[in-house]
Amino acid sequence: MNSNISKGRLWTARIMRGLVILFMLFDSISKFFKPAVVVEGTVELGFAEHHIAVIASLGLLSILLYAVPRTSFLGVVLLTGYFGGAIAIHVRMDSPLFSHTLSPVIFAALAWGGLWLVDERVRKLMPFVRKG
Repeated sequence: MNSNISKGRLWTARIMRGLVILFMLFDSISKFFKPAVVVEGTVELGFAEHHIAVIASLGLLSILLYAVPRTSFLGVVLLTGYFGGAIAIHVRMDSPLFSHTLSPVIFAALAWGGLWLVDERVRKLMPFVRKG
């Protein structure tokens, strides 16, 4: 991370990353308790109940890696795969576009955007702004 980041950019990144982290923590941890709504939703999507713990573990591992600055790049790559799987499932199920299918796209954009704002290495990988 770069120490020459403006306060506005830093706080924008913190908010973006914080939203992703809070959502994924809630999502992953709640799956471990297997409330009826989680079990029903998972089965409706074509998974067996015993898959819930695996999905929860993968989500939790990804978000924990993302939350730690040293491993945030690996975490965002894993989150991208996790969100990609969610998108594919919702497309296959003909889920509503704006409420279900695009939600993982938004969270992926927030995750990458929050990292892009504060990590020069990520900005070099994705140079959206040309100099000169």
